[in-house]
Amino acid sequence: MKTLLVLLGPTGVGKTDLSIELARHYRTSVISCDSRQIYKEMNIGTAVPEREQLAAVPHFFIQTVSVRDYFNCWEFEQQALRKIRELFEERDVVVMAGGSMMYIDAVCKGIDEMPTIDDEVRASVKEMFERDGIEASRMLLKKLDPEWYARVDLKNGKRVMHALEVCLMTGKPYSSFLTRTVKEREFNIVKIGLNREREELFDRINRRVDIMVESGMEEEARALYPLRHLNALNTVGYKEWFDYFDGKFDREEAIRLIKRNTRRYAKKQLTWYRNDPDIHWFHPSQKEEIRSILNSLILD
Repeated sequence: MKTLLVLLGPTGVGKTDLSIELARHYRTSVISCDSRQIYKEMNIGTAVPEREQLAAVPHFFIQTVSVRDYFNCWEFEQQALRKIRELFEERDVVVMAGGSMMYIDAVCKGIDEMPTIDDEVRASVKEMFERDGIEASRMLLKKLDPEWYARVDLKNGKRVMHALEVCLMTGKPYSSFLTRTVKEREFNIVKIGLNREREELFDRINRRVDIMVESGMEEEARALYPLRHLNALNTVGYKEWFDYFDGKFDREEAIRLIKRNTRRYAKKQLTWYRNDPDIHWFHPSQKEEIRSILNSLILD
């Protein structure tokens, strides 16, 4: 049976190297499942693999969309599934690697199709958010969809605005579109999770941020500063630089916050993954153990 091998884990854990090793072993390709590496203009700040790594095996969905383009989980699900099925025509295993929780779930479980939002509605929601702040958006969401208001992360402006867009576009609560029905896939799915001890993981994250800064992360963010209002750039590693450019704090504080917020994101990823009993967890150094379980799960 065709198998999608999903390699997941928190940011900075070491997924890239192992994904390439596995792709080489199975003579296959890597589907990137990273909601930020997919953007063309975001390179250093999203830790896009080096050219040599990308050349080692075919990669898909890395730097293929502009930050100016609207792209969401549902679109990733549709495009990724088409590519996976295309690859299955020539090989039995495809590797999908990344840490974007909702993108992984979209491919493995499916997500509910959301209505297309027209530009006028999107612009009006954005205008209200910028004019009146997030609290006004929260209160409107509470009125239009109290069920989702009680569940959503109210600090996440992007999520609040998206729910409002759907409510205003359709006249129905955003929550009414969420059936949470798991879609059956016609291929086998094997999930391998990578993790490290907390201190080890956090040290790797801190060192990786230092390397990014040395590689020109600040300059990359400065070039994207005029586009800071775009959803794609409302992300760790960029918004801290934008606040620094706005004079909210100094450069050292920006770097400290990038490290802190990246560590927090890693913890959030691990919390999300704990709800999935199908993940087989390993330290990245346990390569023999990983190969052993893959042999049993893929060959059976």
